[in-house]
Amino acid sequence: MRLMSLRLATGALAASLALAACSTGSTDASDDPTGNSGAAIRVAISAATQLIPGRNIEAYDFNMAVWAPLTFVDSDSNVSYVQAESIETEDATTWTITLREGWTFHDGTPVTAQSYVDSWNAVAYGPNAFENSGQLANVVGYADLNVTEGEPATEMSGLTVVDETTFTVTLVGPDSQFPMQVSQGQTAMYPMPTSAHDDFAAYNKHPVGNGKFQLTNDFVENEPLILTAYPDYQGEAPTVSQITFVPYTDTATAYTDVLAGNLDVAGLPPNKMAQSATDFGPDHVHSFEAPGISFLGLPLQDPRYQDIRVRQAISMALDRETINKVVYGGLYTPATAFTPAIEPGTPVGICGELCEYQPEKAKALLAEAGGFTGSMDVYYPGGIGVDELYTAIANQLRQNLGVDAVAKPSTDWAEFYETRLNGQATGPFFSRWGALYPSQQNTLRVFFVEGGGCTNCIPWYDPEVAAMILAADAKVDGKEAASAYAVVQERILEEFPAPPLFFEAYSYVTSERIATLNTSAAGNPDYSRTIVAEGA
Repeated sequence: MRLMSLRLATGALAASLALAACSTGSTDASDDPTGNSGAAIRVAISAATQLIPGRNIEAYDFNMAVWAPLTFVDSDSNVSYVQAESIETEDATTWTITLREGWTFHDGTPVTAQSYVDSWNAVAYGPNAFENSGQLANVVGYADLNVTEGEPATEMSGLTVVDETTFTVTLVGPDSQFPMQVSQGQTAMYPMPTSAHDDFAAYNKHPVGNGKFQLTNDFVENEPLILTAYPDYQGEAPTVSQITFVPYTDTATAYTDVLAGNLDVAGLPPNKMAQSATDFGPDHVHSFEAPGISFLGLPLQDPRYQDIRVRQAISMALDRETINKVVYGGLYTPATAFTPAIEPGTPVGICGELCEYQPEKAKALLAEAGGFTGSMDVYYPGGIGVDELYTAIANQLRQNLGVDAVAKPSTDWAEFYETRLNGQATGPFFSRWGALYPSQQNTLRVFFVEGGGCTNCIPWYDPEVAAMILAADAKVDGKEAASAYAVVQERILEEFPAPPLFFEAYSYVTSERIATLNTSAAGNPDYSRTIVAEGA
């Protein structure tokens, strides 16, 4: 069976995927781009420390502008080739990737099969401690680069260079989702030039990619990153000539700067969602349905949360509809499953009454479980605009369950991240993930497989669930795979380790200079296809 069969399977799996742009100022990324190719735009980003694709956890927009992926998943969930000429398989286990000829990195050196193999090995090599290493965990030989004893290998045996533009990838088992896994959201899959491997610290100061835009200045933390269009890019030309990414630590400040005309695009902070249409008008508030979902994580190591009835009571005590209306301005959707509704095959509604507002049943269920003793600190990262949300959650738990619930912010994201990573949260906590490709597989792996990507976001790792996900991965037919992932959710429901909160939308505000903001299946804007208003 060749690639065509698998691409059709992938399409079937993703047939229901549609990123809906709620703003009339937004269009599909599949539209023919037109615009002022000489225009420059300024975009707010989170302050980052790592720009290297294998280490990036904050600079996704920068990565997607500076690198070109092997494949691209558009807003209709069509998988198309970018750097790849073809991706073929006979068994969904060994894949042959052929690159387009004539492509170069921004330093003028060619992009080759060896570029990819060397880059993937470097990202996977345990001693390098690259944060996105896990994206390569299913390649044969990954474990040999991440040993707990002895010297690790330096090359994955599952990667083989065939010729200058061809290499093969052997996975630990069949996986029909592989063409999506090498798309734009999985930045660990991006190639790096030979020069990068000499000194990754130096490379992080001035990354060189293979994408539409090249970095013109050295990276200095908390300073703008200025990108200009790469003149020798072999793919689709961008609609703007320059992107300046401006780092912000305060999302409210970025919002105000767009309103003042000092920025062109910024993410819409949760505490501004309800007022954004009034501040900007409907044509400059963009909300894209996205593969993101939030949960209320629970410290399951604490005996007080080990009775499933306690977890169920916490979920039914939350009025998601009211929170969505008051906090998010109705832009989100109350979650009713364990993966985002936009991911094909998600069994929307599987949560049933456990995800409905049932305060009386919740209180009775908690009493049946023996009640709850002590305080309940609802922990969340301070400074990212979610104070109102977690204050509302704490208030509802206190009012509806009679528990001593109080919202407690961390000092900053770094403090929260370390606390959660180390399993030290003492009460319910912030937990969310935006899938890097639109498949139930990504969300389920990240939350429910140990080492899957969001450690302790939901600190419950069941071997049966992990085995069921692997079995679903092996389903080549798209509809069968989607159904198999849905069955995994039935097993998760039996234990109900954490209450699902919201299916997310990725929302942005734009200045009057922006006529069109395009998106893709990752939910992030494709800034290379931004249309600037005529005369702006």
